[in-house]
Amino acid sequence: MNLKERLADDLKSAMKNKDTIRKNVVQFVRAGVLQFEKDNKVTLDDNGVLEVIAKQLKQRKDSLPDYEKSGRDDLIAELKAEMDVLMEYLPKQLTPEELEAIIKESIASLNASSMKDMGKVMTDVKAKTVGRADGRMINEIAKKLLS
Repeated sequence: MNLKERLADDLKSAMKNKDTIRKNVVQFVRAGVLQFEKDNKVTLDDNGVLEVIAKQLKQRKDSLPDYEKSGRDDLIAELKAEMDVLMEYLPKQLTPEELEAIIKESIASLNASSMKDMGKVMTDVKAKTVGRADGRMINEIAKKLLS
């Protein structure tokens, strides 16, 4: 079963079980996939769907500090629940040590030696770690290794 089919099944299940948070998250993901496919006139495979899910997770992580500043505990709890649902669809996340090893490998294979090569390294590493690592973490580790 591919990821799109799993999302459709999970949506039906969430609706039957009256799991509002899961239903909303799955609907957001499916809408994001559909929007991307229409905008770019493509059909996404599982890796493409993972990218959409990772992007939605990042949006929620970026919103969390704003919710914390405003003291909205109700929204913080809901946001964390949504993030947990999204994490269920993503593969196991890489540890910083595993990610550093992948970045070092990319730097060596690309003969990257300075910050000028950062774009090449980021592109290569992102392709290898689709859905398994946050772009910000990749960027921080790559900067440290290239400087």
